[in-house]
Amino acid sequence: MHRPWLSSYPKGISADIEIEKYASVVEIFEQSVKEFANRPAFSNLGTSLTYSQFNEATKAVAAYLQKTLNLKKGDRIAIMMPNLLQNPVSIFGSLRAGLTVVNTNPLYTARELRHQLIDSGATTIIVLENYAQTVQEIVADTDVKHIIITKMGDMLNFPKSLLINLAVKYIKKIVPAFSLPGAISFQTVVSEGSKQDLGPVHLTHNDLAFIQYTGGTTGLAKGAMLSHKNMVANMLQASEWIKNDIKPGQETIITALPLYHIFSLTANCMVFIEAGGHNVLITNPRDFKGFVKELSKTSFTVITGVNTLFNALINTKGFHDIDFSNLKITLGGGMSVQAAVAAQWQQITGCALVEAFGLTETSPAVCINPLNIKNYNGSIGLPIPSTYCKLIDSEGNDIINNEAGELCVKGPQVMQGYWKRPEETACALSKDGWLKTGDMAKMDGHGFFYIVDRLKEMILVSGFNVFPNEIENVIVDHPGVLECGVIGIPDEQRGEAIKAFVVKKDISLTEAELIAHCKKNLTPYKIPSSITFIQSLPKTNIGKVLRRALKHL
Repeated sequence: MHRPWLSSYPKGISADIEIEKYASVVEIFEQSVKEFANRPAFSNLGTSLTYSQFNEATKAVAAYLQKTLNLKKGDRIAIMMPNLLQNPVSIFGSLRAGLTVVNTNPLYTARELRHQLIDSGATTIIVLENYAQTVQEIVADTDVKHIIITKMGDMLNFPKSLLINLAVKYIKKIVPAFSLPGAISFQTVVSEGSKQDLGPVHLTHNDLAFIQYTGGTTGLAKGAMLSHKNMVANMLQASEWIKNDIKPGQETIITALPLYHIFSLTANCMVFIEAGGHNVLITNPRDFKGFVKELSKTSFTVITGVNTLFNALINTKGFHDIDFSNLKITLGGGMSVQAAVAAQWQQITGCALVEAFGLTETSPAVCINPLNIKNYNGSIGLPIPSTYCKLIDSEGNDIINNEAGELCVKGPQVMQGYWKRPEETACALSKDGWLKTGDMAKMDGHGFFYIVDRLKEMILVSGFNVFPNEIENVIVDHPGVLECGVIGIPDEQRGEAIKAFVVKKDISLTEAELIAHCKKNLTPYKIPSSITFIQSLPKTNIGKVLRRALKHL
């Protein structure tokens, strides 16, 4: 298949990767812990682990899971915690034992957790004590036999570990009472596991590394089956893309998005372990004052995030005073980057905000802009090495002109399918490997792709297609707007009308001013029929605006 985007590739970037280079994620990990043994691997709350220490901790966890709990290759283990040192230690410990990791959002309700544990068939869960009460509510309904409980300070240096554990439980009182008889402490796992030998585990491309659950926007969440091949492929693809801009063993990356989300898991944790990078884990990125304070203490070279996170940072006191002289990569994904946010970010930091695009089902990276772009260009970039993209119409025919169509992806990073859902797998994934993304996109003459919007969120106004992203971009370009979300609402005359929800930056802003601003920048049928001012927008755990939740406001 012709790949017109290859002519736009940065100099020296290969068209394809050597997928057979590594058999598993664990093989890459084992290479890095030897090569970068004395380099810091992860830091959190004032404590750092070198690659050598990270190796020993993960080996201890793996040995305990294998020898004491007698877990077998392919068994599923759920990991339920925010960004703490215990998180990557648990992930790689589980992978080294040959287990399949089920990353679990700690903010899940009991109903959501029950579904994920039952659906995945997880027999073990590692959970932060703050969320153990939720586990208690539903564990009897699941196949979970082993519960490992960690405290927030468990991997911090003494006495900080003790002080934080006491403060979390008795001063802040954010550990609800729970009763889980037979639960094992994380410290016991590491202590006992360090005395045991880890038996050999043979992993291949076909073994499942993760069952990564999607957001469940159309019902209960589905588990995307991501094999070691999928994850290795995306690590190699991303590494090839950034190789001109990073130096192995010398990069420090800010990891604010939670590691249980596929973007952060691959782009930050996986890719930068392969590069010998230093991940600085931010436990609570919604505390923007504390986040900015952490940034001011760290000489970082890379940061990833979503549009709402970047927008919040640039509007937080003290952010402008940070030293950005070493920052060379800012990567935005997870949702559309808005031009106004990108422009402000670049003005403050001197670093262009580079947009990328991916899905849980693609491990996740599909397209990334060249890192040497001078300014934000509104594009999601070019398909990365060994990736094929095409656009199709509503009848499944390939689009060969410059019209919008549903973006389809093919490559070694595309999932094996949805866990225990053959019918849904068949709907999303063709027999010849093409994945339907559900996103409407266009491609320009240079091979750059542009996301128009989610296919299911398109608004039909008097027969015209309107995409919320376009309206939101125009509205946030007004200096009095902090952020906004746009949805379609039923309308007797037009079928649907456009409604905007806006968070003010300038308290004096009026609806009439915003409507006038829209009239200058949009054709009449795209102008919102109503604007509602609200204090904040409903968002997912990574900060993506929940348009479906706006429909209930």
